[in-house]
Amino acid sequence: ISVAVQSMLWGRAAARCQRAGCNKPVSMSEVTLEDANMAEKAHIRAFSAGGQRADPMYPPTKLNEIDNLMLLCHGCHHVIDQQGGAERYPVEWWRGMKQQHEARVALVTGIVPGLRSHVVTYGATVGEHTTAPVFANAPHALFPHRIPAERNMIVLGAQGTAQRDRDAAFWTREQEQLKRQFARRVRERLHDREMDHLSVFAIAPQPLLIQLGVLLGDITSVDVYQRHRASESWPWPETGATLSFTMSEPVGHGAIPVLVMSVSAEISHERVTQVLGRDVTIWMLSTPTMGNDIVKARETIKAFGEAAKAVLQAIQLRHGITTPIHIFPAMPVSLAVELGRVRMPKADAPWVLYDQHAALNGFVHALTISEEA
Repeated sequence: ISVAVQSMLWGRAAARCQRAGCNKPVSMSEVTLEDANMAEKAHIRAFSAGGQRADPMYPPTKLNEIDNLMLLCHGCHHVIDQQGGAERYPVEWWRGMKQQHEARVALVTGIVPGLRSHVVTYGATVGEHTTAPVFANAPHALFPHRIPAERNMIVLGAQGTAQRDRDAAFWTREQEQLKRQFARRVRERLHDREMDHLSVFAIAPQPLLIQLGVLLGDITSVDVYQRHRASESWPWPETGATLSFTMSEPVGHGAIPVLVMSVSAEISHERVTQVLGRDVTIWMLSTPTMGNDIVKARETIKAFGEAAKAVLQAIQLRHGITTPIHIFPAMPVSLAVELGRVRMPKADAPWVLYDQHAALNGFVHALTISEEA
């Protein structure tokens, strides 16, 4: 095998075993961690006449060319050449694996350093779900637009809490804990310019997601992701359509301004007056198609942010910036975070956030977000 072909083989494999599911580094010893050449050059079509996957019709001059070679660790090379390997692992299977590995290497190494992003996750108890959300595969959603800046994610949220979102102390405790964790794990690093971009993955009750968005703000460069229920994954679908949002004319002439977010489900006016009485003016932001799994494109989050900003400005124009706005949310998690991000801490009215809980017979007050929040 010529030096030129060997160099191309190492480069295209990025010094890793090309067998899917292995991906082991082959430029160091796993035992001593010393630099060492642990790679073996494996032939897809066998080099010897009696080898696995030998083909007498295959041109001998092509046996040692790059298209017939894979970079493997010793264990995977043993598998490819063991007795019966040709039937269990045919030629096309290995070629497909080689192509996928090399395409992935080309994609990742083609991303410029400026597209690195720090992955932030936030999880909290939702209803009767007692275990923390799993974000293990979240960083894969960044490709191909960005790559994780660090191996470890920045984790926010309580682990294994016994309190539920129907407990009186839940909201205050979770809000304060989120603020503390964010200040220590995110804000300090942003202030010290250790991070330029954040990719946010969050599953929690909507008032807490809104609080997270307020903490993130609109100054920091942030991408907010949505978990898709059908696939149970975070990457954006390739064919996702952008949703539009409509602001309805306000209903009523009361002194209490109310913003209803009917995006994932419809919230009737009666559910609002049941909590606040009749002295309300109800504004509504909605979309023609409601549901929990309707956010299929990242552009939808931007469109929602612009619509939310417009309706909030309209409310404050009528009621002033000192009158609290009561917000009743029913929307996907990514939009809840984005709602918080559009808030201007020193220019916007206080927000009084409510949460729907069937066990408590409707909406209940959860959090209040003011300038100092």
